[in-house]
Amino acid sequence: MSTSSPDICISHNNNNLALSNKTNGMRGSKYNSNATGPPRTRLERLLRERELRKFNKSLNDGGETELSNNDPYSPDSEASSWFTDEESLENISANRCSSDGCERQDFRASKQRLLVVANRLPVSAVRRDDDSWHLEISVGGLVSALLGVKEFETRWIGWAGVNVPDEIGQKTLIKALAEKRCIPVFLDEEIVHQYYNGYCNNILWPLFHYLGLPQEDRLATTRSFQSQFDAYKKANEMFAAVVNEHYVEGDVVWCHDYHLMFLPKCLKDSNRNMKVGWFLHTPFPSSEIHRTLPSRTQLLRSVLAADLVGFHTYDYARHFVSACTRILGLEGTPEGVEDQGKLTRVAAFPIGIDSDRFIRALELPQVQDHMKELKERFAGRKVMLGVDRLDMIKGLPQKILAFEKFLEENPQWRDKVVLLQIAVPTRTDVPEYQRLTSQVHEIVGRINGRFGTLTTVPIHHLDRSLDFHSLCALYAVTDVALVTSLRDGMNLVSYEFVACQASKKGVLILSEFAGAAQSLGAGAILVNPWNVTEVASSIGYALNMPADEREKRHHHNFVHVTSHTSQEWAATFVSELNDTIVEAQLRTRQIPPPLPIEVAVDRYSQSYNRLLILGFNATLTEPVDTLGMKGSQIKEMEPKLHPDLREPLKKLCDDPKTTIVVLSGSDRSVLDDNFGDFNLWLAAENGMFLRATKGDWMTTMPENLNMEWVDSVKHVFEYFTERTPRSHFELRETSLIWNYKYADVEFGRLQARDLLQHLWTGPISNASLDVVQGSRSVEVRSVGVTKGAAIDRILGEIVHNKGMKEPIDYVLCIGHFLAKDEDIYTFFEPELPSEVSTPVRCHITPPVRASSKSVSREDRSMSVIERNSSYHVTGDVSQSRVVDSMSLQEGSSVLDLQGDNYFSCSVARKRSSARYLLKSSNDVVRLLTKLTNSRIGNMNTEASAMRGS
Repeated sequence: MSTSSPDICISHNNNNLALSNKTNGMRGSKYNSNATGPPRTRLERLLRERELRKFNKSLNDGGETELSNNDPYSPDSEASSWFTDEESLENISANRCSSDGCERQDFRASKQRLLVVANRLPVSAVRRDDDSWHLEISVGGLVSALLGVKEFETRWIGWAGVNVPDEIGQKTLIKALAEKRCIPVFLDEEIVHQYYNGYCNNILWPLFHYLGLPQEDRLATTRSFQSQFDAYKKANEMFAAVVNEHYVEGDVVWCHDYHLMFLPKCLKDSNRNMKVGWFLHTPFPSSEIHRTLPSRTQLLRSVLAADLVGFHTYDYARHFVSACTRILGLEGTPEGVEDQGKLTRVAAFPIGIDSDRFIRALELPQVQDHMKELKERFAGRKVMLGVDRLDMIKGLPQKILAFEKFLEENPQWRDKVVLLQIAVPTRTDVPEYQRLTSQVHEIVGRINGRFGTLTTVPIHHLDRSLDFHSLCALYAVTDVALVTSLRDGMNLVSYEFVACQASKKGVLILSEFAGAAQSLGAGAILVNPWNVTEVASSIGYALNMPADEREKRHHHNFVHVTSHTSQEWAATFVSELNDTIVEAQLRTRQIPPPLPIEVAVDRYSQSYNRLLILGFNATLTEPVDTLGMKGSQIKEMEPKLHPDLREPLKKLCDDPKTTIVVLSGSDRSVLDDNFGDFNLWLAAENGMFLRATKGDWMTTMPENLNMEWVDSVKHVFEYFTERTPRSHFELRETSLIWNYKYADVEFGRLQARDLLQHLWTGPISNASLDVVQGSRSVEVRSVGVTKGAAIDRILGEIVHNKGMKEPIDYVLCIGHFLAKDEDIYTFFEPELPSEVSTPVRCHITPPVRASSKSVSREDRSMSVIERNSSYHVTGDVSQSRVVDSMSLQEGSSVLDLQGDNYFSCSVARKRSSARYLLKSSNDVVRLLTKLTNSRIGNMNTEASAMRGS
């Protein structure tokens, strides 16, 4: 992989793939006949990455020799050799490349730098004296998974597990860890207590495992929540500072687990171009559980700052997307979560193990000797095995009780089976864990006393961990492995057991609540650990399972474990992350650039006859938090003008050189309530009704507009409003809108889909209508009712009313318009082709614009205007005046617009045909304020010039 830009990365990988094809005699990818050409789709890019990884793996495997004492997992290897240092990497690179006839520098250049950021480093540091440290390998799922990853030039960043307050100790530890490619983050004791023991272990971990938040005194809990969350954010900022210090452009930063949920945002705030991925190693709970967390919104938005978010299973990914949708009000898509055009990819990446490590270990003499001892020790008895941390989520009491029930119901097995339970102590200072330990010991003692003899006991329980080789030997002699987790992110014990069962082909009983159940479920016996009777029955089935069934089940699991390794897991994640960056760049090219406000203001000040077309909703209204603010529904159902806009808007309206039109889909009464005090033009219901604030409403509707469909569509909308809580519909003169913005998101989407099917097969099947789908609304309107179709008629009436003689030489069009209404942006484009395609059913067509930079009276077509010399009024618009054809002809000829003087701008809608983008209505406030200041400055300049003359 390349360490430069994604485009270069693609080219580099193509060259390597071509080398792979040439080396291995391949004909090229079956997915793309041009194997050396640039991949055209995301799938092609990922397939080429996959082929490249296979090719590199074949090179690596070709350089491997039989297991020797140089193996980092051999008994003679030191802890320092498990993570290859720079010198040994060069030697390996030189040996492998020389054997394959390639240059060493090419092999090394193919490696991408990977910064793995986790709460703990893969080594634990023990201080010997002031300037000396002893480093030991840490034990944990992440360390185990990444031990064998050699695809990348990896650096680890994390806490070393020790408090180092003095400068000398920090410097010496940094130097010692550098030899292991590790970079420490120094956390003081108070931060560790509040961040790690407090927020991570006391709040996030129980919540993510469905244990709920701690039930304490409310006031005390509120205080501890806030102080622990503040420490959590501070610790994440300290991690970010270390990452930024060591980051090199092109690096991939991979953040791990719930300890660092705030880190992606910290990193992106400092460098928006940084490639950031985040992976959760625990379950992610359902949105109903996650929404109980006080800091739920901040954590979700922080994680969404990452480019790629990964989980062990599809269920966890689905829960995360659902939480973002329900709690943040964002749009969930099959690819991830979208927020104002920015897509965060969310996907499942089931973790694996370094299976070769376990398979090779079984051939070691010391492991073989230990296997022989165990077989002799338990001769004539079936061996069942459990390997767990002594933790609430591991289901140890449920496991042992199920074994007791099995012995009760099957007395013939009492002296023929033994359960070996390895329970690794954890958090021994926490009262809940101490109570759990006592409970397990009590149950084990009762069962052994009930079913044991003077020479044998049914349960061998160990409150300690085993070394790697002893564990491999134990896996190899086991007949049935029993995993009864009540909730587990993945559970790699099941993978390790399968990897060591090539000869025994034992049976795996696996909890359906472990993430591994989605990977190994077809070969394992899945159980509900809460159902003791079911687990006991499964034990009997496993012990009596025929050999051929055991072999089939084992084969299925063994193939999965050996193919979905930790190396493949890491390589797939980083490959997806690299490709996500490519996709984001492609998407960014389609997003309009930010509005150059200073340029727009400068052009405004130099023009003589300006037209400002402004949308209303989400453009001139105050931003409202969709779900997070109480009463937001009422506020949005009754939109109000942004209070900071009243003064600048009034000053702009008083400028005789400036004409302002508020063009909205809202009802006339809404615009009257908000803009009655301003001297401007109001265009309601997508421009179908028009008035100057000093005049009466008039209609601009086409004469043949058919509204006979309204009643039948209204009945459908009423029905779905009754069926969908918190939805509502609006009846307007020219359209009907059903809005489900405040309904349950997923239920609202299902109802909208059902509603559309009812519409298309019923009321509108033969009608000349448009159905416009918003993010959470469905609108039905007559064909031709769009802002772009109405603007020419509106412009003509304005010219006629004002007696406008000076041509319009500046247009600013700003709005948060639906895609259907964005034809208004293209209406003013001076450089459009001379022929503009129009909707087939539309009887009112905007005049055709010339392709030159200025548009004059002679160049504009009058054919449509001549065909439509008058318009009739429908609905309760008896006070409305009819726009005449003369107004239209004047409106069609008044533009003399240079391309540099036209600014179309979308507000908070990145997928737009507008030229520019503004993030929110607050940016609109700043823009109009600057326009006002520019006008005042011009007036002062003109006054000074007059006094001087």
